[in-house]
Amino acid sequence: MNEQPRWVRRKDERAPEILEAALACFSEKGFAATRMEDIARRAGISKGTIYLYFESKEAVFKALAQRVVGSRVGEVSALVQGFEGPTSDLVRLVLTHIGSIVSTGDVAVLPRMVLAEAGNFPELAEHWRREVIDPGLEIWDSIIRRGQARGEFRAVEPAHAARVCIAPMIFVALWRSTFSRLDAAPYDYRGLIDTHIDTLLRGLAAEEPS
Repeated sequence: MNEQPRWVRRKDERAPEILEAALACFSEKGFAATRMEDIARRAGISKGTIYLYFESKEAVFKALAQRVVGSRVGEVSALVQGFEGPTSDLVRLVLTHIGSIVSTGDVAVLPRMVLAEAGNFPELAEHWRREVIDPGLEIWDSIIRRGQARGEFRAVEPAHAARVCIAPMIFVALWRSTFSRLDAAPYDYRGLIDTHIDTLLRGLAAEEPS
């Protein structure tokens, strides 16, 4: 079997390593205080080398948002499109999946950073809104409308219900990245997510005929 030359494999691996280093730097210092040389140093490369992959710190953030969150939005969209069971089961499946990501992965750093830096770097918020929030809301809007069309959910405004669906996920991300270090004991994020799912489904359920 022919193997790729070592330098080719290394080049392909370097961009993910840079993004991993950027996530660590953003988590520690925030976006404004992080410099490209900080990211390069964390990744074990020269400052000049990092510019072969990303032209600016903003470009690093956009690539990081796509790698950490954007790709998962696509996964959820595919899951929704291929689902054939009751909509309540779909809601439970999607929220459990998203909840696992935000309660255990590094994704929690990014929403906090976007909120903190939105005033000074509005392009970050604009990118996050366009590439993450809007597609996510579209997915939830379609799920709510699916349940209503099948007579499983009551008549509520899908746009509002979509935001209710994701609000606790944002809370988990912000709590983990900001307040968790002050908890006397590790918070039960799974318990919160399960409670949210149960409460949400009870609120969405179609009313029984009189």
